[in-house]
Amino acid sequence: QVQLVESGGGLVQPGGSLRLSCAASGSISNIYAMGWYRQAPGKQRELVATMTIGGITIYADSVKGRFTISRDRAKNTVYLQMNSLTPEDTATYYCTERYGNMDYWGKGTLVTVSS
Repeated sequence: QVQLVESGGGLVQPGGSLRLSCAASGSISNIYAMGWYRQAPGKQRELVATMTIGGITIYADSVKGRFTISRDRAKNTVYLQMNSLTPEDTATYYCTERYGNMDYWGKGTLVTVSS
């Protein structure tokens, strides 16, 4: 089993920045890919960014140039740096990691962008 715990969410003003973290623990060998999704109230969960273990990244068009996914292998932690935030980025952000053919999810961290 793998446990994922997100942190770093909160309230930020438009134009501000936040960095989300996702710490993994448990049977964390054989990781294949990692990513961030988000779900705004009343909307479906959507992809924000993903990265394979080889470093190939995919970003949603809405966050390209503003968000960056990265990983600290030594800390077993994945980050999502979010800059130039807008109210449209308000959502609960979830991290996910794939180990072998199993996907694991965290419980989410809330990001609210508001003045």
